[in-house]
Amino acid sequence: MAEWIDAAAASDVAEGEVLGVAIRETPIALFRLADEVYALRDLCSHGHARLSEGFVEGDCVECPLHQGLVGIRDGSACSAPITEPVQSFPTRIVGDRVEVSL
Repeated sequence: MAEWIDAAAASDVAEGEVLGVAIRETPIALFRLADEVYALRDLCSHGHARLSEGFVEGDCVECPLHQGLVGIRDGSACSAPITEPVQSFPTRIVGDRVEVSL
């Protein structure tokens, strides 16, 4: 059963930036789009690069290894060479903290 786990201070997840964290040994990349925070597994499905080292472009993150794009909201593959989605996780903000459901 999934559990809500504290990930970061909400203020540490800045618009247009990505924050890499580890939750119970699972690498997670956190993103803010407007008032929402999103979480993806911090590993590109194509080249095994950390998405937290990539660049936010609108509502996608660019993989730093081969420049493919991944949808921040749902982990969808948005451009080649990425063809497989990246795992996404539910998030919520409680007080001033971001929680991720694993």
